[in-house]
Amino acid sequence: MNNLINKVSSATSTADLLKQKNDVASSTDGSDFAKHLKSALNEVNELQVEGEEAVADLATGQVKDLHQAALAINKAEINMKLMLEIRNKALSAYKELGRTQI
Repeated sequence: MNNLINKVSSATSTADLLKQKNDVASSTDGSDFAKHLKSALNEVNELQVEGEEAVADLATGQVKDLHQAALAINKAEINMKLMLEIRNKALSAYKELGRTQI
């Protein structure tokens, strides 16, 4: 449970997100994009696992800090919604490229 609390309390700062954005924007190779996408998917997966652990702890009564458990669950939910929106935008862009006439 302490591991869960440490991961939730070490949330990504705005400066870290801007640095990641600049790193992605400066790359011209598609492999960098693939690495960043895979990294983001792995992070969302980890947050989902932590959220499921928090729910399991709540169900079994093993939770020590209800606030931290709620934060872990909400963080996992928000990140999943963001990933779904990114997927929807990517699919929309792909479909638009398919409709483009040459």
